[in-house]
Amino acid sequence: MNWEFYFAAFQKISSRYFIVALIGFLIFYVIFRRRFFFKKIQQKFPANNDYFRELGYSLLTMLIFSSVIVFLNSPTIVIYTTRYQSIDEYGWLYYFSVFPILFIMHDLYFYIMHRIMHHPSLFKYIHLVHHKSTNPSPWAAYAFHPLEAIIEQGIVVIFYFTLPIHISHLAIFFLFSIVYNVYGHLGYELYPKGFNKTRIGRWINTSVNHNQHHQYFKGNYGLYTLIWDRIFGTIRKDYDAQFETISKRQPDS
Repeated sequence: MNWEFYFAAFQKISSRYFIVALIGFLIFYVIFRRRFFFKKIQQKFPANNDYFRELGYSLLTMLIFSSVIVFLNSPTIVIYTTRYQSIDEYGWLYYFSVFPILFIMHDLYFYIMHRIMHHPSLFKYIHLVHHKSTNPSPWAAYAFHPLEAIIEQGIVVIFYFTLPIHISHLAIFFLFSIVYNVYGHLGYELYPKGFNKTRIGRWINTSVNHNQHHQYFKGNYGLYTLIWDRIFGTIRKDYDAQFETISKRQPDS
């Protein structure tokens, strides 16, 4: 084990999580807790024990994520991957064109493995830990069972063995990923009224959509988009109605 590389990987992964989740938590759960409460999807806050549970499992997840990164970059493995060192090797056009590909790959991968983990024979052994957050907070973004953490990190393995990828691709892409992940677990809706009915918005995942998944356990399996939910008919029928109800709320005068 290259411990120096391991701690460097852990530092990058954990700093993204803690900075983004802390910003969301401080704004919506501490500083402006009362001012923005009318936008709280579920009109209550999690218990302190829920926050501690989410943080504990998230910490374990990040340790596992770091281990996978170290494994993929070990001398005996990295030579078989498609990772490359210099951006000039493939050029800037290729470099930027990879990001939407990563986005689509991760979105589809998450939908598939998420639905599989909801199978009754697997759910209680793997995914139930994440669903203990029936009213999630930003800290729930990485609150996974260790086996789920490994499955979640499987997308990185796919990235490393399918298309030429620069190490900075992962750093930038997973910064975006944790931001959207925290938003999905924020417990507040940030998109404006009517967004869910727009040409673009009807395909974009929202905090309301994912909050419903945590609250009811069925439907709404997407990550970044609702493409696969709509194609395969797994979006909840009450999603649009609940989005409209929450987005129309007004602050108490």
